[in-house]
Amino acid sequence: MANAFVPGRIRLDPASQHLVEARARLLGPAYRLMYEEPLHFVKGEGIWLIDAAGRRYLDAYNNVTSLGHCHPAVVEAIRRQVGVLATNTRYIQEGILALAEKLLATMPDELGHIMLTCTGSEANDLAWRIARSFTGGTGIIVTKTAYHGITDAVAQFSPSLGASVDLGQHVATVPAPGDRGAEGPDGFAEAVERAISELRRHGIRPAMLIVDTMFTSDGVRSDPEGFLVPAVEAIRRAGGIFVADEVQPGFARTGEHFWGFQRHGVVPDIVTMGKPMGNGHPVAGIAVRPEVVAEFGRTSRYFNTFGGNTVSCAAALAVLDVIETEGLQKNAILMGQRMMARLSALSKRYPVLSEIRGAGLMIGAEIRDGARPDSQSAARIVNDMRTAGILISSCGEHHNVLKIRPPLVIKAEEVDLFVDTLGQVLENLNGAAA
Repeated sequence: MANAFVPGRIRLDPASQHLVEARARLLGPAYRLMYEEPLHFVKGEGIWLIDAAGRRYLDAYNNVTSLGHCHPAVVEAIRRQVGVLATNTRYIQEGILALAEKLLATMPDELGHIMLTCTGSEANDLAWRIARSFTGGTGIIVTKTAYHGITDAVAQFSPSLGASVDLGQHVATVPAPGDRGAEGPDGFAEAVERAISELRRHGIRPAMLIVDTMFTSDGVRSDPEGFLVPAVEAIRRAGGIFVADEVQPGFARTGEHFWGFQRHGVVPDIVTMGKPMGNGHPVAGIAVRPEVVAEFGRTSRYFNTFGGNTVSCAAALAVLDVIETEGLQKNAILMGQRMMARLSALSKRYPVLSEIRGAGLMIGAEIRDGARPDSQSAARIVNDMRTAGILISSCGEHHNVLKIRPPLVIKAEEVDLFVDTLGQVLENLNGAAA
């Protein structure tokens, strides 16, 4: 990431330096820290994270805890269930059935089964196995900066992991909607058609098109609504299936709809979900058309030691209940509209903030220097916001899009604090450039 901490670049206080050195010694070289000046959090409360010195940071980045950090209803559901029974899906239990019914009730009728995993990576791995079984193909189509997970199979179709993680030879990439090569209302579908032809030219039978339905890692590409329809039709004509990766957009984040795919009027063959499903507790899964999973179920026995355990199901049920009882889907609409309107007004004062995109509380703000993607300024803004006490990150092919994903419980005064602080950061950036 453009704004990640690099050891040795800045001077840390002795306590932080000790922890950084301990991480390197105990956890090895693969782990990364965010921000030029890393953070040491010791507590979370609602939309706030609190560091070791007691300073509060408004968390507008972490969409895992979409109900806010340490939501009491989820904490109590986990505490209560773990004190009664924690076991797996090979025993009869009511919780997993109640969860499956509630999840399926949010989806089109064609999606008839739920299968549970621990992580979104596992969910996408399972979707890939089912796609191969159903279609007999192996070809996968993804966007060129997509992120779908970290298992070996899924990392092979997660280009955003970087050049050091090789894509599979069975993987074809397409530009994100609106990017060069996928412009116009049918541009994305045309790019998918070209990818299908390219796979076939190499003797690879298409198995699935999988997209994050808000194209989050590609820089948040949400509009126009409905542009996914011809792309889905194209992959199905080719004998493949459509997998909607809802790990980031799902669970009411887009406001008007519970799932991102619903903005496009399509019914996926498989929906994968994770991240906010347990508000921080590890639980994920898929919803699937019965006919798509029938052959896989006939020939394969699926079992996951922790996927669908009683405690995880209790956490996920509590999340669904809170979204409904606290009216968080409506809040995502209202606060998203407020955030978008205020950011759009801010962009008129600061041209570097060139385009505001998104739906609900999934928002991308593109940073440009004229027509040029400005990753350097984006990284500066992200780190200056962190210094000012607000957490965001960046995304997109050039890491020049501010990624804004606050918890669904955000209030108007917190939206205003976010935008006012961003305005101050942009003013300082403007002054530094003058």
